[in-house]
Amino acid sequence: MTLDTLPLAASDLHIMDGSRRNSTLICAPVMAESVDQMLVQMGKAKEVGADLVEIRVDFLKNFNPRQDLGALINQSPLPTLVTYRPSWEGGQYKGDDKQRQDALRVAMELGADFIDVELKVADEFYNSIQGKKPEKVKIIVSSHNYEKTPSSEEIGDLVARIQATGADIVKIATTALDITDSARVFQVLVHSQVPMIALVMGEKGLISRVLSAKYGAFLTFGTIEAGVVSAPGQPTIRDLLDLYNFRLIGADTKVHGVIGNPIRHSNCPLLYNAAFKSINFNGIYLPLLVDNVAKFIDTYNSPDFAGYSYTIPHKEAGLKCCDEIDPHAKEIGAINCMIRNPADGKLKGYNVDYLGAIAAIEEGLRALNGSSNGSGSPLAGKLFVVMGAGAAGTALAYGGKQKGARVVVANRTYDKAKALANKVGGEAITLAELETFHPEDGMVLANATSVGMEPRIDQTPLSKNALKNYSLVFDAIYTPTWTRLLQEAQECGAAVAFGAEMFLNQAFVQVEKFSGSPAPKHLIRDVLARNT
Repeated sequence: MTLDTLPLAASDLHIMDGSRRNSTLICAPVMAESVDQMLVQMGKAKEVGADLVEIRVDFLKNFNPRQDLGALINQSPLPTLVTYRPSWEGGQYKGDDKQRQDALRVAMELGADFIDVELKVADEFYNSIQGKKPEKVKIIVSSHNYEKTPSSEEIGDLVARIQATGADIVKIATTALDITDSARVFQVLVHSQVPMIALVMGEKGLISRVLSAKYGAFLTFGTIEAGVVSAPGQPTIRDLLDLYNFRLIGADTKVHGVIGNPIRHSNCPLLYNAAFKSINFNGIYLPLLVDNVAKFIDTYNSPDFAGYSYTIPHKEAGLKCCDEIDPHAKEIGAINCMIRNPADGKLKGYNVDYLGAIAAIEEGLRALNGSSNGSGSPLAGKLFVVMGAGAAGTALAYGGKQKGARVVVANRTYDKAKALANKVGGEAITLAELETFHPEDGMVLANATSVGMEPRIDQTPLSKNALKNYSLVFDAIYTPTWTRLLQEAQECGAAVAFGAEMFLNQAFVQVEKFSGSPAPKHLIRDVLARNT
């Protein structure tokens, strides 16, 4: 198969496949010790949706260039890029460089679609072929920096040097020390007048690999299997296609994401990208591993970076970066959602954590009471006990106040409980005092502490004996779904409301704020259920 059969222009892609909005190819690195193993991997690459394969011949044992390349190129089900990476550029090959370059010339002769030549030897290689190369073969001249991402000026100079070699395609790969490093690569990529591959390696460089489609890169790399990477930070092909909807990303796609640290295991991208696709919203949602929120916001200040969710530990830092703050978020003192106004670029912060949590509690109370949505909040007038006075406890206490509940804040330290109680016009007690707190029956309890979260699932913030005084118990923890607190509350006869409902309800609100369309609630629920 040759690249002649692949759509390489965005206009062609639109004609051939209406679901594809970019011309960026997905390349699967193939790394194995034998030709047979590589051929098996090539078949898998095609199955999972790759456009071409990178044959990493530096991984082959007992490599016979003419014989092995002949088999690999001729039997590949996809177009081929042949790379013979030397150890001095991060590869496996440690032998004579003349023999290595000889093998690349053989690859051209045998019909490879692309070969990769390192910048350090590019002039030498071009001199050796004396302008003679098959017309179909494109030469990628590459540079890899495994230490950092240089300045924009240095990257621009590097690209100019690569272009001066006569490269058909320019490739630069740098290393992310901070998520903002990718911005410098995007800047060069979007202004490039020649086909270009530009990637930033490492977890903090993931956005460069996904957004390569937005900024017009010639290709990006995706692995056939998770964890089997040819460079740090490569996503799987399945994640590119199914999680990030890679084919749907265009130059005008709006960028969203969840800002946190750590962030790798967040379920948010699964939910939001599925929702965006379902409602035909032209947006992408990424996990954003951010060290410094202000630096991130200042760097990615284009209108296309349209909105963010915030999670631990950046909810308070996010608040400080807002141009405008919703009154609820200001009173709570933290945000979990930020939207950029498309008209003036200003950022507005919201806290919808409390909406998600309170909605979950109200749903539980309505089910308990057999009442409908139209009969006002079932929390109104209830004694509402919130355990914990941190960001989550503040959101819950504030939400309870908004719904007309009588709020009691219980915290390990009384002073912190008192400070929050004063804000919401409530009462303060310690967690120790909560054990014997029973002014009335039918109270509602909400846990906003981390006690009982994985891995310490045997712990609980309140004894089983104390739970018999509550009609409903809510736990903001959603890993595990059934915390010890909820199990024991149910055993005492109380109704329970799950943390997952809080997570889902705030997701519904944020999807609507990001997209301007109603959230596909059943789909979001189904996606979360399948992935927890």
